[in-house]
Amino acid sequence: MTSEQMTTDPAKAPQERVSAAVRREQILAAASGVFGERGYVGATTDQVAQAAGISQPYVVRMFGSKERLFVEVLDRALGTLLDAFRAVIAESKQAGDEQDALMTKLGAAYADLIIDRGILMSLMQGFVAGHEPAIGAKARAGFMELYTLLRNEAGFEPDLIVDFLAHGMLFNTLIAMRMIDQHDSDDPCIPELLAHTFRTKLDIVMNTVLGAPEQQATAAASRTRTTE
Repeated sequence: MTSEQMTTDPAKAPQERVSAAVRREQILAAASGVFGERGYVGATTDQVAQAAGISQPYVVRMFGSKERLFVEVLDRALGTLLDAFRAVIAESKQAGDEQDALMTKLGAAYADLIIDRGILMSLMQGFVAGHEPAIGAKARAGFMELYTLLRNEAGFEPDLIVDFLAHGMLFNTLIAMRMIDQHDSDDPCIPELLAHTFRTKLDIVMNTVLGAPEQQATAAASRTRTTE
């Protein structure tokens, strides 16, 4: 290949300039979104490749199989969650927080993870696909690592941990069901449920899922026209 071809070939130039580590993270980030939306069964490596802006053979060459890619996506999501919680616990201990304050800060940190939309949904998809041997092993190990962190490092009692984890699963479930889309519903119980689930982070969740406030207003108007 001549130097001119290398300069003018747009398909090859980006891969030649980007390191394997950076490319790997790009694929995992794209796969996190694809698996989060479509699930393990519904997603394909071709969809991941399109989302990452690379070729499907490159994805397979780097990860070997869809299952291995999904396990690494799940591992990335769990690692991100655990790192976020450890940082909060460390800062909270330094500040001398009581357990209630620490619990609130952990919940806020969890809500902040929605900014990377694939993180929370890929966690949910990993738990749903727990019947798959390799995925189930990773999901169970990660879940118990989270439980152990809350028990040993945060110092929470088991009942408190269960309540916290149950709240987190409700958080994920409402997002997965797109309940956020129904925030302006005529049913007053929906905004009430959302407000008590997401609390001070409701605006962040809505902005991430629905877009900026002006986009939310447009979506609400569109739903109104549809029901008229």
